[in-house]
Order: sequence, then structure tokens, then C-alpha cells
Amino acid sequence: MGLKALRRIGLTGGMASGKSTAAAILQRLGARLIDTDAIARQLTAAGGAALPAIAAQFGSELVGEQGLDRPRLRERVFHHPELRRSLEALLHPLIQQEAEVQAAALGEEGFLLFDVPLLVESRHWRARVQRVLLIDCDEAVQRQRALARGWSPAQVDGALAAQATRAQRRQAADAVIDNSALTPYELEAELTALLAHWHMEESRP
Repeated sequence: MGLKALRRIGLTGGMASGKSTAAAILQRLGARLIDTDAIARQLTAAGGAALPAIAAQFGSELVGEQGLDRPRLRERVFHHPELRRSLEALLHPLIQQEAEVQAAALGEEGFLLFDVPLLVESRHWRARVQRVLLIDCDEAVQRQRALARGWSPAQVDGALAAQATRAQRRQAADAVIDNSALTPYELEAELTALLAHWHMEESRP
């Protein structure tokens, strides 16, 4: 299935919402994925373009031969919102720039899916996509899933506090799929129906 008029979809969702599962399904449905988390890891790996600025602003002890000490930096910024905002102000422009480079390289086949966990928080992505799709999830389910993956309760609390609220994400989205209790098959059915609906909207004269 391909979308001609609808070329750029932004995908977002809170921690452990099932967003990655949705992204994989959308790829099977024709999406060309641009993963901003992967871009962030690339920018902060050994030799990454963001490392000099991070070392200058947050301390050289956070940068080693393997790149950024991500757990250490995450722990620091989770407890200091002003540091988190500074980090986002540093990284987001670099991530957006690389995302556009990747988008240009993918050509015209299929449609582009920008997987952006902090789409609502960054505030700049809305103008870069035609539709925003939120994979929503009840917070209690998010906690249960994250704990099952080995997160500590403190890490879960920090992650949730660092993200936009569920209400803020819902307000920013063009479509919301509640994935609190869906099976993968049910999620795929909802995504397929949504793409068909959006394609029909874009095809109207």
C-alpha cells in the first residue's frame, strides 16, 4: 500500500506505549522509516557530531572513547529540567537536520515515517509533517511494561516526568490509537484503516 499525496507522517508516543511495534507495522505497509532515536545515538556515538558541544556544556567526563555516557547523562538531566531543556536545545536541531538529509536520500517511493518520541516536546516537528499519529497508552500499563523490561521504579518516574503529558500528546495529534490493550493484530488493523482513511482524505479534490 502506498500513499501518494500524503508523504510525511510523524509518529510519537510515550515510553513503552508500543510505538516501535507500530513503526514496524507501518514499514510493512509501505513506510520509509526515519528513526530520530537512532539519529540521536549516531550523533552521540564515538566521533559523533554532537559530542564536542555536549562535552563543553555538560562536562568532558561524560564523553569517552565509546562516545557519550548516555546513562550517566540521562540520570543527570532527569533530575534537572533546565539541563534537559539545554540538552534538547543542543540535540534537536542536529537531529532535524540529519532527518531531512535521510528523507532526501529516500526518494519518492512510499511515504516517510518520522519516528519522534519527543515530537510534542520539541515543538518544531509539527511543521515538518502532514499528519501526527500518537500511539497512546494508559500510564499504569506503561509502568508495568517498563518495569518488565528491567527499568527501576525511579527510572520509570524520571522518564514519565521528562515527557509531555498524555493530554498534551493527545491534543497535538491528528489521530490517536490507544494501545493499552491491543494485540499486534488489532494494532495492525487499526493502522491499516487509518492509512486508508488519510489517503482518502488527501485524494479528495
